[in-house]
Amino acid sequence: MHALYEWVAGPLTWVAFAVFVIGLVFRLVQVLVMVRKTEPFIFTYMSWKFSLRSIGRWLVPFATLRWRTSPVMTVATFAFHLCLLVTPVFVLSHIVLWDEAWGVQWWALPDAVADVMTVVVIAGCLFFAGRRIVRREVRFLTDASDYFLLALTAAPFVTGFLAYHQVTQGAGMTIAHMISGQVLLAAIPFTRLRHMLLGWLTRAYMGSEFGGVRRARDY
Repeated sequence: MHALYEWVAGPLTWVAFAVFVIGLVFRLVQVLVMVRKTEPFIFTYMSWKFSLRSIGRWLVPFATLRWRTSPVMTVATFAFHLCLLVTPVFVLSHIVLWDEAWGVQWWALPDAVADVMTVVVIAGCLFFAGRRIVRREVRFLTDASDYFLLALTAAPFVTGFLAYHQVTQGAGMTIAHMISGQVLLAAIPFTRLRHMLLGWLTRAYMGSEFGGVRRARDY
């Protein structure tokens, strides 16, 4: 078990990070090349001003008409994404690993806060899954891969929560937590989870088109 832990914590972690970074760079280049070939006119009206204006508005809860007309979805979306991004970076056990590997450390979330944020992520995955079942218009666009991605996203948080609270004996749950996190990281560039990168480009494009071409707001 110790040998497995060392392998997962060492080489497999680096492989996951490499796939994540290289995969995202590949996707970015792929999108830019595709746009250049099929719709090169888009580059003529891309604007930092309108791009940042659109991104800024959509980053503020209830700042857009879409956010205001779906208050429950807005709260769930912002809470979910905030906890999803912040918790892995500021949880103490992860910071300790960075300190051991690189000698760098930063402020950590109190354990109780990290627990709450972890539960928020898990609850968010259940909420989004339930919404795909209950809402007919969403269910129509849903397939098995959507539920798989929600399960994949929840897995590192479920296993991490169980490992921290020592629900099981030994390092098995910790290893499961590390592997599920690595699989999630490596899967991002090759699934719809890549919207963590491409979503910014889409919003920039829409903001530029509405602001620079249509002379209207996209929010």
